[in-house]
Amino acid sequence: MAHTHAPKPLKKVNLALQGGGAHGAFTWGVLDFLLEDGRLDFDGVSGTSAGAMNAVNFAEGMRRGGRQGARNQLAQFWKAASIDGVLPALQRNLVESVIDFWSATPAAALFQQGANLFAPGETNPLGVNPLRNALSGLVDFAALRATDSLKLFIAATNVETGKVRVFRRPELTLDMVMASACLPTLFPAVVIDGVPYWDGGYMGNPALFPLFTETETADIVLVQINPIVRKGVPTTAHDIMGRIDEITFNAPLLQEFRAIDFVTRLIRAGRLEGTHYKAVRLHVIQAEDELGKFGAASKMNADYGFFEQLREIGRKAARKFLDAHFDSLGEKATLDLQHALSSDSAAC
Repeated sequence: MAHTHAPKPLKKVNLALQGGGAHGAFTWGVLDFLLEDGRLDFDGVSGTSAGAMNAVNFAEGMRRGGRQGARNQLAQFWKAASIDGVLPALQRNLVESVIDFWSATPAAALFQQGANLFAPGETNPLGVNPLRNALSGLVDFAALRATDSLKLFIAATNVETGKVRVFRRPELTLDMVMASACLPTLFPAVVIDGVPYWDGGYMGNPALFPLFTETETADIVLVQINPIVRKGVPTTAHDIMGRIDEITFNAPLLQEFRAIDFVTRLIRAGRLEGTHYKAVRLHVIQAEDELGKFGAASKMNADYGFFEQLREIGRKAARKFLDAHFDSLGEKATLDLQHALSSDSAAC
């Protein structure tokens, strides 16, 4: 009698998806490869801004059609979010003018004054957001809320308190996802139950803490878009503003890194026995060298050809990660937090 071998069980991970404008298409590529590879299962997904868009479409696609459904859903979203996507011509022209305003060199010369001189009502008087059009046509939020096979955590920033708000799948609405991606220089605050929200990247990019206590999985795979380290001093207006944004949007992530490192050391010392704390194994998928070649203005590039280029970079980064670290998943962290947090660390 021939003996058959049962397939190896899938390794379960949590995903943490950073925001970063158009560079979120890099994350599309990462997710696309992980889904195609088929060796991972997913417990929870935390996403912010563009990471929230990826997280919601990932979950909706899984709900509709499993792994292939998620790949199809993500592809449809990024096509719809592009300039030649689902917007009517009038709205598309307005979005292009807004993007041109914030990425054109003459305007960038006033990069610091711009936020003070121009409010969303002046640069985007109709409040057009192509992501809302794309999401509303692709995601059935009522159906998404009704299932819980994949935990979702979407971060936004409370404008009044400056604190992070994490929205979870059972309550999730289109407005909550839009709040996570609400850049205050382009769009008016999204008001939910009387509370105004801005982009979640200011306070959680992405929020890791819900994955610690609300999932059973200890492995977190961070898909990192914004480089923590960038050598040299920027000199142009665009590069200066871009680096300021990177530092700002990475600050809450570094705070969570410090908290994880502190708790991990306490656990190893046996000082947290009998508590709810658990050891977290962190991993990162990134392509700092390749993404670093694109200027800050490219985060506003909504051309579908650019999205496809980033997608391929993401697929290669995911393949490289799995080739190097698949065996470590479920066993040990592959991100050295102490090195990442060191003041003289060369890279994450």
